[in-house]
Amino acid sequence: MRSCASLNMALTFGTMLWRRAMSSLRQRGRLLWTQALPSASLHLQLPQLRAYSTETDPAKSEEPVAFDTESRFKEKPWEYLETEEYIKKYGNNPVWFGYRRNHRGSIPPQKTRKTCIRGTKVAGNPCPICRDQKLHVDYRNVKLLEQFICQYTGVIYHPTYTGVCMKQYKHLTRAIEKSREFGLLSFPVPYVELKAEDYNSVHQAVSKTPLAPALQNQVPWYPWYAWQQPPDKDIARIRRIYKNYLKEETSPA
Repeated sequence: MRSCASLNMALTFGTMLWRRAMSSLRQRGRLLWTQALPSASLHLQLPQLRAYSTETDPAKSEEPVAFDTESRFKEKPWEYLETEEYIKKYGNNPVWFGYRRNHRGSIPPQKTRKTCIRGTKVAGNPCPICRDQKLHVDYRNVKLLEQFICQYTGVIYHPTYTGVCMKQYKHLTRAIEKSREFGLLSFPVPYVELKAEDYNSVHQAVSKTPLAPALQNQVPWYPWYAWQQPPDKDIARIRRIYKNYLKEETSPA
């Protein structure tokens, strides 16, 4: 009986000390959790508790965490398209396949939004690129850029077709142009079939153009093109003015 009474007193005193320690640690800004350990005694089946604490950094603010746009695939964005996560998420379809923007009414909007992320605020239904933080638009990420180019015409898909916002559409356009300049993407060269008939000079409508009637008579086309002999009076006046500079023509011997 005495052993049981002393045991109860010890448990009561230990519980009081435990509560005081927890209240003091909470005031200091530490997080606590406990882990139950098996008792070492075979006669007393009382659980033993071990306390853990983590001190919080007072310099950190309690503001909500912003939308994380960084990922480990930023330096090499093409590696994400080869991971199991991407294949399980998208499969063989492009990233914009099956995307539908939420809108009011039965008529969808005629243009996409300007941007999906404004600081710490994210739109309710981000575009196919903004919704996946591991997708990065880069001129080296050829597999991603090819998903936004028509394979038949080489024209970039309109944003209303793929659903990307205008900010990401501008990034895609610049990345595709830069990738084509570096030779990573092909240029769309239209096929034109040349017909020999269009470049043949032997045709009923093609003949030799006859000369004008005036040219046939060896007459200048305009009358002022012909040689006009100046009057003798003007010739004498010019000779008198420039007599010191004129040289008399002599006939060859």
